[in-house]
Amino acid sequence: MQIWVDGDACPVKDEVYRVAVRHDVPVIVVANTYLRIPEHRLISRQIVSHGFDAADDWIAERANARSVVVTADILLADRCLKAGARVIGPTGKPFTDDSIGAAVATRAILADLRVGISEAGAPRAGGPAPFTKADRSRFLSALDEALVALKKGG
Repeated sequence: MQIWVDGDACPVKDEVYRVAVRHDVPVIVVANTYLRIPEHRLISRQIVSHGFDAADDWIAERANARSVVVTADILLADRCLKAGARVIGPTGKPFTDDSIGAAVATRAILADLRVGISEAGAPRAGGPAPFTKADRSRFLSALDEALVALKKGG
């Protein structure tokens, strides 16, 4: 098992580290710039090129049925789901095979309209909603549940 973190602007990296250490699961934070990470045998970073979607490509190529991917990127979530990975957004909302199609379609429509979208694919104006304690708590629960399910083979 491994946890892949789309490191760019991820507000829950510290939470990922705590849950990963508790479950003894390696974490790889992927970004195109240097990010500080704790010194721990389970936590590492992968710096990729500055190319467009380089971090997404790196994660998508390695995601599999034994992976949990943490990202707010809908297109990366779609690619990782197709590879069999579990995918969780920073607010704790899991991306699923049932929800991803609508999220991708909404993202495409809104991109054409140049309207912002949330992690769930809903329209938003003025940037993302503020990250709340409830989001953080929901994320911790979702990541813990995903890792427990993977450990059980599901």
